[in-house]
Amino acid sequence: MAYKDYYDVLGVSRGASDADIKSAYRKLAKTYHPDKNQGDERAAEKFKEIGEAYAVLSDPEKRRLYDQFGHTGQVPPGYGDAGNFQGGDFAGFDPSQFSDFFQGLFGMGGRRGGGFQGGGGFSGGQVNLEDLLGGIGGTQGRRFVQNVEGELQVTLEEAYGGSDEVINVDGKRLSLRVPAGTRDGSRLRLAGQAPGGGDVLLTIRVLEDARFDLDGDDLITTVDVPAPVAALGGEVTVQTLGGSGNLKVPAGSSGGRRMRLRGQGWPKKDGTRGDLYVRLNLTVPKDLGDEERELYRRLRDLRR
Repeated sequence: MAYKDYYDVLGVSRGASDADIKSAYRKLAKTYHPDKNQGDERAAEKFKEIGEAYAVLSDPEKRRLYDQFGHTGQVPPGYGDAGNFQGGDFAGFDPSQFSDFFQGLFGMGGRRGGGFQGGGGFSGGQVNLEDLLGGIGGTQGRRFVQNVEGELQVTLEEAYGGSDEVINVDGKRLSLRVPAGTRDGSRLRLAGQAPGGGDVLLTIRVLEDARFDLDGDDLITTVDVPAPVAALGGEVTVQTLGGSGNLKVPAGSSGGRRMRLRGQGWPKKDGTRGDLYVRLNLTVPKDLGDEERELYRRLRDLRR
């Protein structure tokens, strides 16, 4: 697995602020979103890569670990090389090789799965790196824990409508259903599916979508409205997470106006949905034909 520089993926510096990282992600995600690049496999791969980078750099703890180990490829002394883990230098260590090792051990993966951690058999319920490597070397006699924890990334659309996922834990393929309306940080438990009969505990991470913001139970999006439609009134098509719908724009609408589509927001536990708020963004054509140019000229002169 080739080592990726997540800062380069998002096009930001290593000292970038959280706001800079979020802004860069949103711009790139909007550019490479599958809806705008249907059938383009390179764009789809780029979109996935952008999501991976943002998932790491937007999380303070993951970013700290990435900055400490992922970029330089250095780990604390005494953990040996990637082959035997028996001590000595880690010179020439490739972090991607180290990542591959853990993927094989804990079945990290599936479609967008994060790494799994053990729980219950080590102090504090977490897999300590030194404990884990000692157990692998067979010098400390520690046993592997039974419960494992991991993360599963889903898109905003998948969290909205629910999705069927497959993950791989210790070579075992597990199917699960992400319920409609799942929130970022929600936890799913697969009872008895971990090695040794423990549970698999998954934290759901919902990737941001450049087209929508989630505010409580409501969604917020922006739609382009041609200036003549805003002036005279008419209908525009609005993309929703459930498909699309028509929005009636009243005559004399100005840019920035917010309108509401009831029941098009986030699913609630009681079976109802929040609302979708639509911001109007007035647009004018960049390339005008002769007739259009004359009409705009006449309109300008009338407004003087």
